[in-house]
Amino acid sequence: MMSFRTLTMVAVVALSTWQAASVQSGTGPHTRARAEANITVQSSEAKPYDQTASPALIEVRLNETFTGDISGESPVRALQVLRTDQSASLVSVQRFRGKLGERQGTFVLQGSEIVENGKIKATWFVVPGSGTGDLSGLRGEGGFEGHFGKGSHGNLEYWFE
Repeated sequence: MMSFRTLTMVAVVALSTWQAASVQSGTGPHTRARAEANITVQSSEAKPYDQTASPALIEVRLNETFTGDISGESPVRALQVLRTDQSASLVSVQRFRGKLGERQGTFVLQGSEIVENGKIKATWFVVPGSGTGDLSGLRGEGGFEGHFGKGSHGNLEYWFE
C-alpha cells in the first residue's frame, strides 16, 4: 500500500507532465494564442430604429466573411447611435461559423465600435459559454480596424477553459 506522501508525489508528477504537454501542444487550459483575419462585408442594411430625437438610433445588419487564422462567415446585428456629425457608436453581436486555427465550430462575439471619418475601430470578446463543436470552452478578446461597411483587419487573442 502506498503512503500518502507517495500518492501526493505521483499526483504532482502526473499533473506537471500533463501541464508541460498541454503548454507544448497549445491545447491546455488558458494557453493563449493569437489569430488574425481579414474581414469582408458581403452585404449590409441599415434601418431607422428610433429617430424621435437626436441622435438617431439605427439598426445595422451585416453579413461578413473572415479569411486567415479565423476563416468563416458571420451575420452581425448592431445598434448604432448616429450623431449629426456622422460619427457613430455601435454595439454588436455576431455568431461566427467556421474555423479558428484548426478547430471547427461556432462562437458569439460581442463588440463595441466607434466610427469617425468613415473609419471603424472596435473591441470585441467571445461571449463565455457560446462556443460549439471544437470551439467549446473558447474565451477571447480582440478587435478590428478598417473602413466602415467595407472591410477590416481583425485579431483575437484566445484560450480554452
